[in-house]
Amino acid sequence: MTSFGYTLMTEQSGPKELVRHAVCAEQQGFDFLVCSDHFSPWLTSQGHAPNAWAVLGAVAHATEQVGLYSYVTCPTMRYHPAIVAQQAATVQILSDGRFTLGLGSGENLNEHVVGKGWPALERRHDMLCEAITVIRELFGGGLVNWGGDYFQVDSARLWDVPAVPVEVGVAVGGMKAVAKFARLADHLIAVEPNRELVDAWQLARQAASDHPAGRVVGQVPVCWDHDRDAAIERAHDQFRWFAGGWAVNADLPTPAGFAAATQFVRPEDVADNIPCGPDLDAIVEAVQPYWEAGFTDIAFIQIGGQHQEDFLREAAEPLLHALRAASC
Repeated sequence: MTSFGYTLMTEQSGPKELVRHAVCAEQQGFDFLVCSDHFSPWLTSQGHAPNAWAVLGAVAHATEQVGLYSYVTCPTMRYHPAIVAQQAATVQILSDGRFTLGLGSGENLNEHVVGKGWPALERRHDMLCEAITVIRELFGGGLVNWGGDYFQVDSARLWDVPAVPVEVGVAVGGMKAVAKFARLADHLIAVEPNRELVDAWQLARQAASDHPAGRVVGQVPVCWDHDRDAAIERAHDQFRWFAGGWAVNADLPTPAGFAAATQFVRPEDVADNIPCGPDLDAIVEAVQPYWEAGFTDIAFIQIGGQHQEDFLREAAEPLLHALRAASC
């Protein structure tokens, strides 16, 4: 059965608002929450970037049953993997076992701020492989010493280890990444409804670890509003960065760079790719390729920080009903 989630998008809401949205999303029936982990918004019109781990801790305490994901954290530059392991273990305890650690190779926008430069993709993937290994070692609760190609860990131990082990999801965009990460992670995180990628991941993971198939987690932006024209205008203002594609978006360093790169993206271009307005059937139609491609978990981004509660209180319940009926 497909699970449907809601995105705590730190780029467009402040920390207190995000916690309030999380509680409301659980009340409206979403199965899980994903929390973005950025140091900067993509565009200045989004206007926010609170610390994701402080938000996740507060959300873990404020909610009761809904699943939680970091979506996604880069454990290689802005954070050392030992710190990510400690943060994830703590959130798992606070949430009583509801947390999944979502990891990725990062974006220049967020990672350049610590002054370590921005490595090429293959190097970032190698760094992520080593980081996941370190994190898994620390999750075991023993004393860890590690001297690798990229990270040093000296006599580190997690003193608060959750009773429910933290599972790991990793963001993957191509077949080379599948080969690298299928043996290291429990779950796949992907941005496109690519059945070939999903099937390759499940086969590679089973071959490498002899484990049952993991979950496949995706995300879909929408801009729900009673006024379709207003929704298109808002989506263009705050989410046109999406048009660049991941190969471009991973390398741009600043919101000004994203603004320049997307200056010729038209409102109609955004509307062609993101469901805008009150039509819930259009949202269901946009999501259908994901469950058909084998995605088990699909999270929504509602675009516009000031429009979250309207979406949650007016659209969420009928939308979830329509999605569950269609995806059965």
